[in-house]
Amino acid sequence: MGAAGCGHTFHFSSNRVVTDQHRNTSRNMARNTDQRADDHTDHTNSRVRLDKWLWAARFYKTRALAAEEISKGRVSINGQPVKASREPHVGDLVAFRQGVVARTVQVLQISSVRGPAPQAQLLFEETADSLAARARLAEQRRMGTEPAQSIEQGRPTKRNRRQLADWQRWSASATGPDRD
Repeated sequence: MGAAGCGHTFHFSSNRVVTDQHRNTSRNMARNTDQRADDHTDHTNSRVRLDKWLWAARFYKTRALAAEEISKGRVSINGQPVKASREPHVGDLVAFRQGVVARTVQVLQISSVRGPAPQAQLLFEETADSLAARARLAEQRRMGTEPAQSIEQGRPTKRNRRQLADWQRWSASATGPDRD
């Protein structure tokens, strides 16, 4: 029995009085929170929306961007157009675009949590055709730009219009009829 005669042992540490009963309660609470944390860290459940999986696999920066691309019809699973609520399954082929790059990946794992890049790379495997197409596109970019891609907008800016007018003025005077 402790000093107070109530069946508790008192411990004096760092100017605090802690009883065994409090110590046991805090241990149980820690055990319970560890179990709850384990329940929440199991994010590899099989019911995950496609937009969430694309976000977790780090193909899109936000889930809203992933949902937007899906709604525009730029994402398909096994060749079929899909909705954002579609659940991907292990073994599915997901085709989508990231900017100008078209990619096709096979789903290896399902996750709803956006983790670090090495962990995200474990969720999918890019197909050989997709890797070859990306390599060809990278080679084309290295070789030079496509002239049509340099046009940013259809209508020239005021500065561009002035440059065109100056160029036409100079080119017209150089190729004009002889005035001798």
